[in-house]
Amino acid sequence: MSEHRRCGACKRLAPEYDTAATALKKNDPPVAFAKVDCIEAGKEKCSECGVSGYPTLKIFRNGELEADYEGPRDSAGIIGYMKKKAEPTTKVLDSVENAKKFVNIQDFDDNAVVVGFFESADSDGAKTFKTLADALSEDFTFGVSTDSAINKEFKQKDSVVIFRPKRLQSKMEGATAEFDGDVSSLTDLKTFVNNNINGLVGHRTARNKEQFQKPLIVTYYDVDYKKNTKGTNYWRNRVMRVGKKITEGGAKVFFAVSSATEFSQEIVDLSLDVKNAPVVGAWNTKGQKFIMTDHLSIDTFEKFVNDFLDNKLEPYIKSEPIPENSENAVKVVVGKNFADLVDDETKDVLIEFYAPWCGHCMSLEPKYNELAEKMANEKNIVIAKMDATANDVPPQYNVKGFPTIYFAPKGNKQNPKQYNGGREVDDFVKYLAAEATEELSGFTRKGKAKKAEL
Repeated sequence: MSEHRRCGACKRLAPEYDTAATALKKNDPPVAFAKVDCIEAGKEKCSECGVSGYPTLKIFRNGELEADYEGPRDSAGIIGYMKKKAEPTTKVLDSVENAKKFVNIQDFDDNAVVVGFFESADSDGAKTFKTLADALSEDFTFGVSTDSAINKEFKQKDSVVIFRPKRLQSKMEGATAEFDGDVSSLTDLKTFVNNNINGLVGHRTARNKEQFQKPLIVTYYDVDYKKNTKGTNYWRNRVMRVGKKITEGGAKVFFAVSSATEFSQEIVDLSLDVKNAPVVGAWNTKGQKFIMTDHLSIDTFEKFVNDFLDNKLEPYIKSEPIPENSENAVKVVVGKNFADLVDDETKDVLIEFYAPWCGHCMSLEPKYNELAEKMANEKNIVIAKMDATANDVPPQYNVKGFPTIYFAPKGNKQNPKQYNGGREVDDFVKYLAAEATEELSGFTRKGKAKKAEL
């Protein structure tokens, strides 16, 4: 983990990171955790690894940088993600007893498993299944059998089957889902797994939340399969009744239940009142959020789902109040005016996403203000900033540390470019001069000030 001692996000992550490190020290194989101070002793290493914001997490294997860490940032999520990284992508099932144990899922935190049954490890289907597991093992659990006794016991041959955990089995859907296509087609297998792994209504947790595709509708309440399975399934079954009706009608939408306690921050971000639980939030494929304002019943839930799918609902946007017009050179953006200011197709926009407590953001502020003053006469350029802790950030902006800066050019607002250059005023000027859709009036493409015409 790359960190900075004044970084608030680093301080919030630290106890989660330490808890995960302690737990995974005893893992088989063990997973080592380390921290680097990017300001002092580790400055050179952080630069070498391309660290531009804090905290940044990267994964090393055999001493070499493998990839950026893209998983959850709570201890449970980190543990689950890194366990997957350390394990073989596919568990070989070598006896009927082991196979039954593998598919008889009792762990309350685990979801379904995917098992491939093949006559030979050298078959096209088995090779494709191995490729599938290599690609998806960070999210899902895979097992494979080439044992004739196992295949006979499960009545399977050259097939791929999803086994659902007992707590999620229901009369409304089978305990398993069997792939009925060509097992040598990687694309078809991926689609099958992604669409069926969580069933009609999945149990969404901090460990598996990245598995759930959009459009997604989540019902939050006291989900507790350890102490109250019956009460938990009371509401899940009602969601399932609606989900079954909707999906059998041809709609592609995914449903889940989540613990209101485990996802308390998500509920806050949606401005839902947990006192009224169950409460419902939804996300479309654009990443826009929607909330159900009625109390949950089968009828109100079905209406909400249909209105959501028919685009009849207004998106929910977390936002500070729109600021009154000011003469400040740096334009203040909030959730409610983001589309008007940043997505304005007549302007190129440089926007800083910051946090009020971020030391780096505070250091950048006078330089950013100076940049805005230099660009004040550029009619096609806007210098803007947004508090990313108090406002929703659109999904095309990947903000994981502060400050994060993006350039949103005219004509390509859905594909903004992240700025990774220097943070002196001249660095910004040179960048804007080179990237601006139209040449700046006061600077050449190389960032040199133009001479005033006489």
